Amino acid sequence: MRSLRNATQLRIIESMIAFNLLKRLIRLKFPSVQSVTTIEFAQWLENAAMPDLLILDARSEAEYAVSHLQAAKHIKAINFDAIPLQSRFAQSARYANAIAPETKIVVYCSIGYRSAKAAQQLQQAGFPNVFNLEGGIFQWANEQRPVFKDGLSTQCVHPYNSAWGKLLN
Repeated sequence: MRSLRNATQLRIIESMIAFNLLKRLIRLKFPSVQSVTTIEFAQWLENAAMPDLLILDARSEAEYAVSHLQAAKHIKAINFDAIPLQSRFAQSARYANAIAPETKIVVYCSIGYRSAKAAQQLQQAGFPNVFNLEGGIFQWANEQRPVFKDGLSTQCVHPYNSAWGKLLN
């Protein structure tokens, strides 16, 4: 029993180290992208005086369907390099013209890589207040923060794949 508990503790520590390393690598790969921690983001959500806040999910539709952050909109772009950002957003007026310059845009994915890439492209498209949710939905869920499916709270988060899924508690 003791060795099982030690093995579980070791796995948790290994996951934490891997997670922190991945977050650092993402910041190095996308130095122009501002990050927001899950703690700061939760405070933004609780602040009624907060100016407009747009939450974008950069994961696949299948991942989004399992769960997402409340009020998150899905970005329908799996390959950001193949589809120019302006044409993706121009397809819908709610994205193309309805985003005020002062709107804070928070983009997230599983751990932060895809969302950092999307945030970088949003910056290049002229949106100055773009933030990558550091640690993504995995860290958010690991901290027991709420995720939703069809408007209802759920505990499920899509693992992306078997390797990345090990980062979920």
